[in-house]
Amino acid sequence: MTTRRVFVAGVLGGFAATRLTGAAAQDGADLVARAKKEGKVAIYTSTDEAQGLPIVEAFKQAYGIAVDYNGIGTTDVYNRVISEAAANQVGADIAWTSSMDLQVVLASKGLLDVYKSPEAGNYPSASNYNNIVYGTSIEPVAMLYNKNLLKPEWVPKSRADLVKLLQEHKADLKGKVCSFDPEKSGIGFLLAVTDLRNTKNFWDLAKAFGAVDGKVYGSSGAMREKVVSGEHVLGFNVIGSYAMQWAKESPVVGFAFGSDYTAAFQRVASVTKNAPHPAAGRLFLDFLLSEKGQAIGASKGVPPMRAGYKGELDAEALGKIIGSNVRLIPVDEKLSDNLNLKMRAEFFQNWKKALRGEG
Repeated sequence: MTTRRVFVAGVLGGFAATRLTGAAAQDGADLVARAKKEGKVAIYTSTDEAQGLPIVEAFKQAYGIAVDYNGIGTTDVYNRVISEAAANQVGADIAWTSSMDLQVVLASKGLLDVYKSPEAGNYPSASNYNNIVYGTSIEPVAMLYNKNLLKPEWVPKSRADLVKLLQEHKADLKGKVCSFDPEKSGIGFLLAVTDLRNTKNFWDLAKAFGAVDGKVYGSSGAMREKVVSGEHVLGFNVIGSYAMQWAKESPVVGFAFGSDYTAAFQRVASVTKNAPHPAAGRLFLDFLLSEKGQAIGASKGVPPMRAGYKGELDAEALGKIIGSNVRLIPVDEKLSDNLNLKMRAEFFQNWKKALRGEG
């Protein structure tokens, strides 16, 4: 897997909006009619309800189509799509998840449908895998901290700062630092492997994290609760869009992005193969990728991936918050390397040793 070092505006700028021809507009009308006849769309997603449900509600109001919103973890989305397909009982029309690599593997297994959305022309090639997997948002990875408990001068500005903080203040931070559990969380593993491949001090950070008795969790929400309560004072590799929104909602929450390196994944969405409501699934995907769908997501803290988007959290605004040293993870076939069994076994073996201070 490779990542691309980019300035955010460079990722999103310069793509002309696609104009619908008469035939395309007719096709769109036919899709809406078929979707309304189906009357329902079922979604399996890891997207937090605070960010996902406003988009769902707008879709329901626009088309009068019922939505079955199943908020489950990244690994659960992957496992349920596989198990239901094997049993010939496909339940989801849309798989919408932050685990880009797991989604690409689902595509490689033939479990996701090919659909060229009329919105596809508004997205860069790094956000479209064979008209199957679509990147819907650009998600920078952040550090989350309790502003009442972490001294301002201790807030890390880089990965090296974070390692130094953990090493020099081991006693103060014992049991008070958290991150994703790469064994239980699909996005946690994706971010850990991305860091390993793009930084020189990944194992130094892992060892320092283990030395302070760092705690791992399966979701960003769990980390938020611990940081807000004061049980933990700092979390790293947290989904940045969540962190920015939580900082708006709570005076206790602070967030920071590394000046040296900020990974950015994409929350991806696909229509499932043999979906029970295929037209409604395609219509929801179109809505998610549309300017309206992207604007609703932005209003809830989700940075739009749509090129040329102007509004809340657009490329210029996001660039000012994060800085220029962003490395976007493209949606491509190389992501499937993350499920290589030998590689995963070696990673987890080394991860556990590092947390124990070995190696």
